[in-house]
Amino acid sequence: MKLSVVIPVMNEAENIRPLFEALDAALGGIEHEIILVDDGSTDTTVAEIKRLAPPNARLVVLNKNYGQTTAMAAGIDQAHGDLIATLDGDLQNDPTDIPVMIRHLEEKELDVVAGRRAGRKDGMILRKIPSRIANALIRNLTNVHIRDYGCTLKVFRKDVAKNLGLYGELHRFIPVLVQLYGAKMEEMDVKHHARRFGKSKYGIGRTMKVMSDLLFMVFFQKWGQKPMHLFGTLGFVTLFIGFAIDLYLLAVKILGQEIGGRPLLTLGVILTFIGIQLITTGFIAEFIMRTYYESQNKKPYIIRQIVDKE
Repeated sequence: MKLSVVIPVMNEAENIRPLFEALDAALGGIEHEIILVDDGSTDTTVAEIKRLAPPNARLVVLNKNYGQTTAMAAGIDQAHGDLIATLDGDLQNDPTDIPVMIRHLEEKELDVVAGRRAGRKDGMILRKIPSRIANALIRNLTNVHIRDYGCTLKVFRKDVAKNLGLYGELHRFIPVLVQLYGAKMEEMDVKHHARRFGKSKYGIGRTMKVMSDLLFMVFFQKWGQKPMHLFGTLGFVTLFIGFAIDLYLLAVKILGQEIGGRPLLTLGVILTFIGIQLITTGFIAEFIMRTYYESQNKKPYIIRQIVDKE
């Protein structure tokens, strides 16, 4: 199988027929399968898919709404293609871009091609501005320099897609996960259309979720395999400052001055305990990380190629 197209859908009943038609027109010359993942639709989306699906389409129905990231992960798990494309089910992404992205991936020997929505057809206040702010924050904090983190349209080689570790709300951070995997990725312009049917599932309320996930991704990217380097460093610095304050006040006490009512004493004690707690947290995080790898027989590295000289 050359290509698997993974499409999470939720309440997109009106878009199903034009979606199948667009996929057939765009991918008719490529051996492919279509995997639609219904993420807890409450309308007739599932019935429409069952009624209109071509022979090369499969439907995965989740038992409730889990969110786009989980739906995408479920579809990728079911994919058999050497290449995996992810696509929104609302027809704002254009399937005609997929063959172009595949050619770009193969010609440049890349692992991932990420779409960048050119002439984005979304509202300025509720969609474009928050997205630009989020993209800038993610780009600067993770040092993964692409312009559009929110575009679902991407083409992956199978081994990359199946090892991303998608869960929670991390689909926006797929480029960061790709970098952590060590894959070669480029971004290219893709078409973007205004939504014709249904309602958008995104809004300004997702901003705080994105910010929370960004903090986690920065931590995981920089200290995921070495948490003690973060907690230990902060702990020893805090502990040193606390000890320095305590020693100073001890010397003052020995000289006969009263220190009981000084706020500096409270600060010194608090910093000492915080330092101890941070170092202890580092030890716990190290044990958790070791358990994560060893309990699942995971390796902290990925081998791209082994060459034996005969």
